[in-house]
Amino acid sequence: MLQTLKDDFKAVFERDPAVRNIAEIIFCYPGFHAMLFHRLAHALWQRKFFFVGRLTSHLGRFLTGIEIHPGARIGRGFFIDHGMGVVIGETAEIGENCTLYHGVTLGGTSWAKEKRHPTLGNNVVIGSGAKILGPFTVGDNSKIGSNSVVVKEVPPNSTVVGVPGRIVMAGAQKGDLEHGQLPDPEAKAIACLFDQIQSLERKVRELTEEQELLRAGQQKPTPKKKVS
Repeated sequence: MLQTLKDDFKAVFERDPAVRNIAEIIFCYPGFHAMLFHRLAHALWQRKFFFVGRLTSHLGRFLTGIEIHPGARIGRGFFIDHGMGVVIGETAEIGENCTLYHGVTLGGTSWAKEKRHPTLGNNVVIGSGAKILGPFTVGDNSKIGSNSVVVKEVPPNSTVVGVPGRIVMAGAQKGDLEHGQLPDPEAKAIACLFDQIQSLERKVRELTEEQELLRAGQQKPTPKKKVS
């Protein structure tokens, strides 16, 4: 338990430059509080005290604004930054050293009593407002951009953005999600369309000029022959 708390403190110090001391983490970090509630709720859930586990989870949600189902499995070094509006479903699994920002949902797409929530590998970073929906895996060291909606598997070391989420970069490095450096596939597609439109306009203009020259040549009067 002490080692787990040390890992929690270490995760905050490594990933939040605003933190100054341990006292701030203990009293002012809802993500830290949410994990304390979850560990208790998860322990009760594993011992089949389902109602008490859900009640403990609900109390944690009321106090922190973070909803983690007691059945979810979460590895060490997990960090929720700010945290308000985070939802983690019952069958979600989260690896080690993962980071979630506020508004993230690890949700399901089925009402069946089966594995219906995502599995995150190690060192995964998910930007604020992103929705990961379905029983698939987000590979190790992957990054999900803010407000993305991911509905299919993500290979390791990938960067995903957009609605629906698309892989825009492979070979991602472990570390923070640099939102300002993420590629914009929609802007790239629009730029390509704009280039094609300009090319078509040039061709139309050239063809129009050729047609005008041909008409001018046909309308030019033929010179009269001199009578000897």
